[in-house]
Amino acid sequence: MNAALRTLLSPARCPSGGLQVSIEGEPCVLRCSGALWVVNHRTLIAADLHLEKGSAFAARGQMLPPYDSRATLDRLEAEIDALQPAAVVLLGDSFHDTKSVGRMAPDDRARLDRLATGRDWVWLEGNHDIAALADPVQTLPGAVVETLSLGALRLIHEPQPGVRPGEIAGHLHPAARVAAHGRGVRRPAFVTDGRRAVLPAFGAFTGGLDVRDPAIAGLFADPPMAAALGTGKVHALPWEKLR
Repeated sequence: MNAALRTLLSPARCPSGGLQVSIEGEPCVLRCSGALWVVNHRTLIAADLHLEKGSAFAARGQMLPPYDSRATLDRLEAEIDALQPAAVVLLGDSFHDTKSVGRMAPDDRARLDRLATGRDWVWLEGNHDIAALADPVQTLPGAVVETLSLGALRLIHEPQPGVRPGEIAGHLHPAARVAAHGRGVRRPAFVTDGRRAVLPAFGAFTGGLDVRDPAIAGLFADPPMAAALGTGKVHALPWEKLR
């Protein structure tokens, strides 16, 4: 990581294993779960849960274990229990398709209501779930918005081209490939240059796009930092060391 990027990001290790960084001047923590904690606003942000992706594939005859929603909600609940956020913002593609809410197990659907109780709960519209979130029959907790401002940050599902100070986005499912234990390891990753950030997918059944792909790398004028999710620790990776 070059000196200018280090100064702008000011990365520091947290006791939780996450990395505290500064994004457009806002103190944030890159959490081991793949969620972003915006410290001064006590807001937890998670991108691309893709709830009920397994059941969507099953409906098309491709059998996957039907536990992805439960596993994803387990991780989200653990973050809420640990941080007690004043607000939770889900950064789009929270559901895999328009019928996902109706396919959820009753216990999982009830857990969404329970997790939202006592805090602000915001769904951002994503390309996968915009119709599901707009359906009044679903009666999901919280508010549905296209974008959201949070201090110096602007939250949106899909990153926009050009210079976008403070933009926090998902959609691209960034992942970093590094060498470890004599082999290549691919892990979900945050990507940030201290001005904007792209979050990894939070869902249990989500793939990843290499951070060096032009769709991600092209968002940054200078080489950013990739922060890969490890076991109990987020690893800051210099751009030039990525495979």
